[in-house]
Amino acid sequence: MSIGNSPESPEDDRNFPADDRDSIGRALQQARVAAGLTVEEVSASTRVRVPIVHAIEEDDFSRCGGDVYARGHIRTLARAVRLDPAPLIEQYDAEHGGRPAPTPAAPLFEAERIRPEPRRPNWTAAMVAAIVAVVGFVGFTMFNGNDVRGNGAVAEGPAPAPKATASAKPKPVKPAPKPAPSESAIAAVPQDKVTVKLTATDDKSWISAKAHDGKLLFDGLLLPGESKTFQDDERVDLILGNAGPIELYVNGKKVQDTFESGQVERLSYTKGDPEAG
Repeated sequence: MSIGNSPESPEDDRNFPADDRDSIGRALQQARVAAGLTVEEVSASTRVRVPIVHAIEEDDFSRCGGDVYARGHIRTLARAVRLDPAPLIEQYDAEHGGRPAPTPAAPLFEAERIRPEPRRPNWTAAMVAAIVAVVGFVGFTMFNGNDVRGNGAVAEGPAPAPKATASAKPKPVKPAPKPAPSESAIAAVPQDKVTVKLTATDDKSWISAKAHDGKLLFDGLLLPGESKTFQDDERVDLILGNAGPIELYVNGKKVQDTFESGQVERLSYTKGDPEAG
């Protein structure tokens, strides 16, 4: 009896070669250990969660969320442990049915096959145009009715001014005299209150103003050219952070005190003539 076709014949073994490669998970685990890395360190560097790293090293890809994510995790972990990810991806495709065939793009519609829908009449635009025409006609009629009377005579109006002759020369107009400067910088200041006006001339200055009862009237920066006016029934207390550029009027009169730049001044003013506090 011939044993050439026996199931135990070595010739049949050639059709089923044994795959002596390590599994994907074992290859990644051995490479991680050889690199001296822990699972936590690999998770921190790849942002792949620790349970998923453990599952992949045990060849459990169910926690990856699908083949696309599994391939991405394998590629990321392989690079983290200094492995070439290409053979591992090929091994994964061979063990899990290969990559899915790409979905063909949807056919494009030809322009001539698309039939445009019949355009409906725009009744709204037609009504608006009709209303505008009626309003314009009524307005034109009323305008002409006001200008023309029953017998067609033009409505009387003011007589036109006579034209100036070429020989007549216009008289020069003298400029109005400038009003004499007043000692008061603030017109008609109330006599029953204390009024303080501050103006920053050529530099900024920080100022703080309070009423007699401690109420804060202003606390901030006064820029060049800006002015602030404060009033109180009894007293206004001032703090000037940079008193040099400040021009000060109290109760309508300019304070003649000369302040220096960068100088801090604490001032208080009441009714009557300005007095430095």
